[in-house]
Amino acid sequence: MDYRLLLKNVEKTLEAIEGGEDVLVTIVSVGEAIVRNFRSELGILGGRLYVRRENQYVLERGFGRSRRVQTGISVSAEYGPIRRAEEDGMALADLDDPSVDRELEKSLGVSRFAAVSFGEERYLLSFDVHPKAREEDLLLALGIIRTVVDSKVRTERLEGLLQDARRIQQSILPRAIPQVGDFELYGLSVPAEAVGGDFYDFIPLGDLSFGAAIADASGHGLLAALLVRDIYVGLRMGIGNDFKIARTIERLNRILNKSRLTTKFVSLFYGEFETNGDVVYVNAGHPSPLHLHAATGAFSELASTGMVLGPAPDAVYSRRAAHMEPGDLMLLYTDGVVEAHDSKDREFGMPRLKRLLVEARRESAREVVQRVVNAARSWSHGAPVEDDMTAVAIRRVPQRAGAPSRVRPETMPHGTKPRSG
Repeated sequence: MDYRLLLKNVEKTLEAIEGGEDVLVTIVSVGEAIVRNFRSELGILGGRLYVRRENQYVLERGFGRSRRVQTGISVSAEYGPIRRAEEDGMALADLDDPSVDRELEKSLGVSRFAAVSFGEERYLLSFDVHPKAREEDLLLALGIIRTVVDSKVRTERLEGLLQDARRIQQSILPRAIPQVGDFELYGLSVPAEAVGGDFYDFIPLGDLSFGAAIADASGHGLLAALLVRDIYVGLRMGIGNDFKIARTIERLNRILNKSRLTTKFVSLFYGEFETNGDVVYVNAGHPSPLHLHAATGAFSELASTGMVLGPAPDAVYSRRAAHMEPGDLMLLYTDGVVEAHDSKDREFGMPRLKRLLVEARRESAREVVQRVVNAARSWSHGAPVEDDMTAVAIRRVPQRAGAPSRVRPETMPHGTKPRSG
């Protein structure tokens, strides 16, 4: 037998199998493909899939000539051939082997026991093989099948986790942008990998204000997605219950600190923007948002008011205030933007970001965000993308000549004054 050809054919067979949400369906598809493609070379005629449940292997499905086998049969994990399959990854035994239960195997239509164990010993594929198949060929084939099938199952699991993470990430990104006063809002998040740890949100707070948040959970993948989901839920619950924003962030920090997922940390900026331009915010260790003042062309930075979330349960966070005049622009961003590196290991950097904002200061919030993200991605063209990139632009549209001025909180009707931070 040409063993290299055998390996190539097994790999090609498995690559052609599209996985589904049900890992059992994938495994059975693998078994059926092996029977189809290697009946003549290896004498594999059919087989059965068993799933371990505590100390028993339960027969789930048959394939090939064993397709009609009765399911639900349980076999002890201590059964000799199965124990060998668990210990060695595979087992091959004739029916006259003392460890084989001849009556059991005959009732299943087995003339020779052959099986592989995989998926951290959670699954067992048992094959019906022709009595005259060469033992040397079968052992080699079983070893190859086990290795490649195990890889296939692990890949399917990882892809399943990534799909879960993607669904979580998509579910928490804002689907609508609040229309409040003369503010324009827009956000965009571009993950470095299939799933990132960045997050942004717009929270409607009535006709006179809205909340804007941006967060960065270190790392990527499912854990990071779960962390930012907790941020999303905790922030919206706290704001919805009308808690003061500093207390909301402190409560959220304690929850994350106690979570089993807090093996990493999360930076978070949250601000509440009023129609009169007043801003109250808390910055938990996040890169300082940039506030470009239209009147002077100067920048202010909304600096940190506390440490990142997660590491210290008793961390204290203070709130601060800012004010946006018509024409002002504010950019919230994650460090993946300014820390993007080109092929010569040079950072995109803060000076370049500020120059870009000055150039784009009269453009819409959407255009500002697209400019920022496109510039950072172009800067790192040809170099590995190191981190997620997220940008949120908040722009107060300039007043047109002759347009009435916005009312201040002290002149608003009774009961409409924005809530305290």
